[in-house]
Amino acid sequence: MEALSTQLRHDQMGTIPSRGTYSSPGLRQAPLMSQWWKDLAFLHWPYEPEIVQRLLPEGLVLDTHDDAAWVGLIPFTMKDIRFRRGPAVPLLGTFPEVNVRTYVVGPNGDRAVWFFSLDVPRLIPSLVARTVFDLPYHWGSGKARQSGDMHHWSVRRRGPGRVSSEIAVEFGEPLARSELTSLERFLTDRWSLVTCTRGRLRHAQIHHPQWQLRRGQVVHLADQLVEAAGLPAPESQPTVFASDGVPVWATRSSSFS
Repeated sequence: MEALSTQLRHDQMGTIPSRGTYSSPGLRQAPLMSQWWKDLAFLHWPYEPEIVQRLLPEGLVLDTHDDAAWVGLIPFTMKDIRFRRGPAVPLLGTFPEVNVRTYVVGPNGDRAVWFFSLDVPRLIPSLVARTVFDLPYHWGSGKARQSGDMHHWSVRRRGPGRVSSEIAVEFGEPLARSELTSLERFLTDRWSLVTCTRGRLRHAQIHHPQWQLRRGQVVHLADQLVEAAGLPAPESQPTVFASDGVPVWATRSSSFS
């Protein structure tokens, strides 16, 4: 915990606030688990707020940028999952994830992430995440591979419909913090997630170092996950950026006080 506290203080001092975002507040309770999010691509599309708001539970409000709701398709690799101070759990291993998300303001005023779905090829991690965080994980098949700066991800969900997603993104040059747009900060400076269990909103705190973002270019995209979430198919090319990844700490989910 001492090392974590030092990391939290260091990251907060380095945060550059901007309109619509804020510095990490740190964790207000001890983290339940840690993990690495590696080789992420961020694909986002603007939507009419009314279209996205109708898919959210009562009491949850969209966070908008330039009067638009933003829906993200985020592929990455999950690794080194640890509980509290324990070692990485070999049984959970390293695996790809593709999630569909939007951005919200919780009842406590925190700007947060709302997940429509999270697809992984490992049954145990999906069950753990559903139990601990009340997150809508789906189990299926999936692969991630890399060749230089080219990154490929694919997932296919088990069960009815067997929806899938195939994504290839070329990672580009690094972006300095001073180069980031207000939209890029809006989409990445998020320090909590919100879930809904039996009609009750819950939240968990998230902390990680500031994203070191890179430019990104979509080389291939064949996705069914966004529409499976109940959203219309995107009508434009996505806004794209990427990151080599960050270590992440997360608390247990709890009810809003």
